[in-house]
Amino acid sequence: MKKIIVLILIFLVTLLRAQNTRHDVMTVLGNMEKQEMSWNKGDIAGFMDFYWHSDSLKFIGSKGITYGWQKTLSNYLNSYPSKEAMGILKFTNVEATQLSDSAIYVIGKWELNKEKMAGGYFTLLWCKIDNKWVIVSDHTS
Repeated sequence: MKKIIVLILIFLVTLLRAQNTRHDVMTVLGNMEKQEMSWNKGDIAGFMDFYWHSDSLKFIGSKGITYGWQKTLSNYLNSYPSKEAMGILKFTNVEATQLSDSAIYVIGKWELNKEKMAGGYFTLLWCKIDNKWVIVSDHTS
C-alpha cells in the first residue's frame, strides 16, 4: 500500500512540474509576442521592458558585446531612430527549452520587413528574477 501511495505522489509531483514548465514557457513566448507588438508600434522602450534592467545584461551582436540595459536601449534608439527605420518585426522558428525553474533558453529567427530587408538568428536566455521573466543574455546575428 505504501508503494502505491509513493507512486501516486511521484506521479502527481511530475504532473504538476510539467504543468509549471509549460506555463513558464508559454509566459516567455507570450512576452516575445508582446515584444513584437511593441516593436511594430515603434515602441522601443516597450520592447526593452522584457530585458533585465541591470548593468549585467549582455547583448551580443555583430559589433561585439554590449553590457547593460541602458547601453542596449541607447544602441537600439541610435540604430532605429524612427518607426519607419524599425520596420515590422517577426520572430519565427522559435524553440524554447526550460533549463530550470528560473531559466529558459530560446532560439529562433528574426526578420525585419522594411525597405531594406534584414534578418538573422537569435539565442536568448530568459531568467525569472523578482518573479518576472526577463532576457539576461541576447545573442543576435
